[in-house]
Amino acid sequence: MLTILGNFFIFINNLFTRRESSKVYWKRFIDECVTIGIGSVIIISIVALFIGAVTCVQTYANLVSPIIPNYVVSNIVRDMTLLELSSTFMCVVLAGKVGSNIAGELGTMRITEQIDALEVMGINSASYLVLPKVLAATITFPILAIFSGFLGIFGGYLAGTMTGILTPEQYIYGIRFSFIPFNLVIALIKSSVFGFLIATISAYKGYNTSGGAFEVGRASTSAVTNSCIAVLVADYLLAELLT
Repeated sequence: MLTILGNFFIFINNLFTRRESSKVYWKRFIDECVTIGIGSVIIISIVALFIGAVTCVQTYANLVSPIIPNYVVSNIVRDMTLLELSSTFMCVVLAGKVGSNIAGELGTMRITEQIDALEVMGINSASYLVLPKVLAATITFPILAIFSGFLGIFGGYLAGTMTGILTPEQYIYGIRFSFIPFNLVIALIKSSVFGFLIATISAYKGYNTSGGAFEVGRASTSAVTNSCIAVLVADYLLAELLT
């Protein structure tokens, strides 16, 4: 375990040494933002809408009491969405999509000797191939978190109003009631950290692939598994630090 951690931190250090000029990275960075960000909008939209709707329905089903006002349902949907669903849950979903894609791409480049060709030309392949992915994930994940948070709350609004759980006025009032703006900051910080972890772990697994096509598949699976574990551990640590 210590050897793996040591190699991982050496890999991270290599991303920031012997870098190419900023012009070289800019186009690759934009391409990765499109691939990671825009390419994940559909899956994020579907998951966020239904998770918000399910949270609203389940919350109401477990708050059967005349003492508790109905607007508490939307209040809970808001806090659950901002603190966990839009950051942690969405990043676990993105670990499967983005993480496997990064690991598979780099693993294929490794076994086809494309990475070796870059090294022969004197290019720091780790920095050239991985750094734009890491920067793109770190920046686009918070944007996706904001988008998923909005859709999650909107999904709860649709489920709550269309099923008669509460009126639109009650739902809006519950969203605004005792809102803590720092919760939004927490969601952005968490999603940015998760994006960095997912991108670096997946890139490390793919970059160090050896063998053939079977090993590429194993590297992708390992990348997703380790990324999910890292996200959950980081979620707990950040919750302790930020709350």
